[in-house]
Amino acid sequence: MPAAGTSHCGSYKSPGPEEHAVINSSLKRDGEFVFFPPSVPCLSCSEPECLYFSPPSGGLSSNQSDAVRHTHTHSELCVWGVCETLQPLKTLHIPTTQKFEMVSYKRLTPEEVHFSGAALLDPDETTDTDLKEVNPELPLLPQSRHCSITVALLTLGGLIVVLSGIWLLGTIFWLHKPPSTERHRPPPPAVAKSPNETWLQPESCSQIPEAWRFDCYPERGVVVTEEMCHARNCCFIQRSQAKTSGRNGVPWCFYTPDYPSYELVSITDTEMGKVGKLLRNKKTYYPKDIDALQMEVMYEEDNRLRVKITDPAEKRYEVPIDVPVVQKKASNPSFTVDFIKEPFGLIVKRTQTGTVLLNTSIAPLFYADQFLQMSTSLPSRFIYGLGEHRSNFMHDVQWNTLTMWARDVPPMELTNLYGVHPFYLSMESDGMAHGFFMLNSNAMDVALQPAPALTWRMIGGILDFYIFLGPDPSSVIAQYLDVVGKPAMPIFWALGYHLCRWGYKSSDKTWNVVKEMRNYGIPQDVQWNDIDYMDHALDFTYDTLNFSSLPDLVKDLHRHDQHYVMILDPGISNSQLPGSYWPFDEGMKRGIFINDSNGDVLIGKVWPGLTAFPDFSNPDTHDWWYQNLKRFHEKVPFDGVWIDMNEPSNFFDGSLNGCPDNELENPPYTPGILGGTLKAKTVCASARQKISTHYNIHSLYGLMEAKATESALRRITDKRPFVISRSTFPSQGKYSGHWLGDNRSQWKDLATSIPGMLTFNILGIPLIGADICGFGGSTTEELCVRWTQLGAFYPFSRNHNSIDEQDQEPTAFSPAARTAMKEAILLRYSLFPHLYTLFHHAHISGQTVATPLLFQFPKDEKTYGIDKQFLWGKSLLVTPVLEAGRDYVVGYFPKGLWYDFHTGDSLISSGEEINLQAPTDKINLHLREGSVIPTQRPNTTLWVSSGQPLHLIVSLSKDGLAKGDLFWDDGETLDTYEKDQYAYICFTVEQNTMTSEVLHNHEEATYITVETVSFYGVKTEPENVTVNSQEAAFSYRNNQVLTVTDLGLNLSHNFTISWM
Repeated sequence: MPAAGTSHCGSYKSPGPEEHAVINSSLKRDGEFVFFPPSVPCLSCSEPECLYFSPPSGGLSSNQSDAVRHTHTHSELCVWGVCETLQPLKTLHIPTTQKFEMVSYKRLTPEEVHFSGAALLDPDETTDTDLKEVNPELPLLPQSRHCSITVALLTLGGLIVVLSGIWLLGTIFWLHKPPSTERHRPPPPAVAKSPNETWLQPESCSQIPEAWRFDCYPERGVVVTEEMCHARNCCFIQRSQAKTSGRNGVPWCFYTPDYPSYELVSITDTEMGKVGKLLRNKKTYYPKDIDALQMEVMYEEDNRLRVKITDPAEKRYEVPIDVPVVQKKASNPSFTVDFIKEPFGLIVKRTQTGTVLLNTSIAPLFYADQFLQMSTSLPSRFIYGLGEHRSNFMHDVQWNTLTMWARDVPPMELTNLYGVHPFYLSMESDGMAHGFFMLNSNAMDVALQPAPALTWRMIGGILDFYIFLGPDPSSVIAQYLDVVGKPAMPIFWALGYHLCRWGYKSSDKTWNVVKEMRNYGIPQDVQWNDIDYMDHALDFTYDTLNFSSLPDLVKDLHRHDQHYVMILDPGISNSQLPGSYWPFDEGMKRGIFINDSNGDVLIGKVWPGLTAFPDFSNPDTHDWWYQNLKRFHEKVPFDGVWIDMNEPSNFFDGSLNGCPDNELENPPYTPGILGGTLKAKTVCASARQKISTHYNIHSLYGLMEAKATESALRRITDKRPFVISRSTFPSQGKYSGHWLGDNRSQWKDLATSIPGMLTFNILGIPLIGADICGFGGSTTEELCVRWTQLGAFYPFSRNHNSIDEQDQEPTAFSPAARTAMKEAILLRYSLFPHLYTLFHHAHISGQTVATPLLFQFPKDEKTYGIDKQFLWGKSLLVTPVLEAGRDYVVGYFPKGLWYDFHTGDSLISSGEEINLQAPTDKINLHLREGSVIPTQRPNTTLWVSSGQPLHLIVSLSKDGLAKGDLFWDDGETLDTYEKDQYAYICFTVEQNTMTSEVLHNHEEATYITVETVSFYGVKTEPENVTVNSQEAAFSYRNNQVLTVTDLGLNLSHNFTISWM
């Protein structure tokens, strides 16, 4: 673009506020530019709009102006032309209910947004007919043409000479150029140039702060040159301290302040909000721009906004998950929505504070067939979610790009992992929070930058997004789960201790591990097997030689109130003799496998060798899957299913026969996927499935398999299904839990498991954990002890080991280590009533189980980055040791009164870090003031433990207040809450009296008694204690702990305990 002060179109600068929209009736000059209102005609141009240009150094003649930049909605444009006459400027009248500004891409203050909600066009402006007349091949910047016929003829002659010369030079260059080895390069746009054929960069480029530079050349593996950047009509500024424009630094190539985007040409009210039409007049540098878009703005709830931007002319792929269909507009929304006409911008603000939650005007909107891009500012740098990645809980906004495309890869930083969750939680400066969910399953990059700002780049689908206004973090998550679905209530034994490894190698070895755990009195609820139980890794089989006793092992587990979980991979072998392997033969008969682009069954390779992949987007596949599970259950009566390798993973890139070379396999833009291509270690993107191509639904594979598995287990067991899945997508929590994948036996992996666990809790999958003691590599005794202590507080607690590594079940270590692990697991079992109640609240209200500290202390900014500690629910603070050789740990305690869970010793914090003693046999737990935690005498299985008497622990606030609750049912029946088959009890303490109130009763509560209550923080020793007005025995310790024992109170009856 020409520099300011030259005489060519595009050299204008954005007007100041006083020059916007409404202007006076005389010619306005301001140094470098002259502003022409819409009333200035230019020969054949019939609908001119605002004109900005720079006059020549000698000024303007009275009847002529140079370098007029002039655009409107018709395909016939007048640009760089000469207006034969200048008319006086006229006032542009805009109705008072609608105001708009012509703006540059910059960070907007609320005062710069001037209109909301009214129609933008007069009746005689652009119509649907106009939209249809748009020339789809308009260049990015229009080419010049003179309004004078004489000048035009001279120019035409000169142009022919120039073109002839260019053709001759190009031919010579082409003859000497070596063949291209590149498979794809985005097509170059038309380039605006000065007379000497060089594209001149506007001075405004250097005025854009580095933090606000939005990447115009995000392709990976490319060293961007000035020529390449200018070919996209973007600014280029190379940072001297950097050698390349890398992924983790300021982009060298970035959008100009006035980069072309869409124009909002109309907007009208609807029953749910508003509908608008967007029009693009200039092509982008990606193919197949969609020039006309429809925008729906839906005020679904007072704290929930939905926006859909679609192609009104052609149906595009949309994510097939169930979301609420709302019929009535919110009556009192807590947000305002403002629109900017051109370049189009959408701005959402919180009504209460004016905080801008979404501002898309900061960078251009792209909407091409295979490239969608939208940017927004963020109110702060505190952003969370955007799974699945290995990172800190709080994401780094320093030029950090997160790629989403389900992939089988051991967890590592800066890599797309097993699941895809395009949702983020953002904290605001005043402790409020909001969330954003992009409902899109195509491959994408999410680019964070320190402005702070965020850019979504997707290669398909539509723009369909929600904003949740909280206002607190917990409310944001609940509102998000109102859309995608709240997590299922787990079966009770899912919350016990699980043991697994790849490489037991026989059912007898597996059985011996179980017997050793029993002999040492170490709790265990579930035994698992990895793929070595299968016959040659074939699904729905077991090795009748090495695992011949597997059916008897499972029966023995059931006799001891224990349970069995097996692994299944989706790949079905196609290499068995015809008629010998029912899963494949029946699958072929029913036509339920994924096909390649030619319509033949796509063949990949996984553990059993060559395989076909079930198409779980096909309802017929769900029935086939159920039949296979049912047939196998009749042989081995398993209790749950572990679905692995379901990204889906493939040892080939694509298929046995490769993949076609087409736009699905090689899109114009490929996000930063490990392997560099969509097909890397999965099936071809062009593969055909029932509802769409794999290109669109790849990252849904694990979700769809989980739905099929959950449904089958309901039918087979008639109990709550237990499913653990490696690949996940929003709404997964309704069907399965998740584990954090193939970690390693390293201290780093121990520490990073906490941010992973916290992230999945805010993503609506609270049944989450990491492989305790590590999967890959051999653990050490100290690491395994510390990991077992932390793992006792994973919502899903499983020790899992890899093949040919040293044993790492608790019985494999020294007596001291074994005892420490046993105590940690017994501690988990004692807390089962509390943990089970937390899952109930997750199921009905969308609350977190493992909770970040910032959720309970949103006004304490020191908690925003904490991911080495966490809470269970609202009250139980866990501070584990995460480093080798430590007998202490430093923990942060938000302001208030805290109690040591084990002793009741009090701790008053001003909001500070405190050094805690942490010998090898201890994990630090603290209770927040004002809580009542139900615990239970533990045993070796949860079935036995759950029948034991309760011990209530009360942590009084400084004012002597506390509250808590307990949800109780039979632990396994489907939908007990929905069917009113449960008990729910509330505990409150005030004025030295504890009250238990049964809000909902059920016979299950009659089997449980309250045996003991401990009150932490009773400031003076009582003279007497009464239980239901009867005197009772008690004890009082110097650390202000009052304990009342031998109560024998039936949980199904109300009771009171008072002290004086």
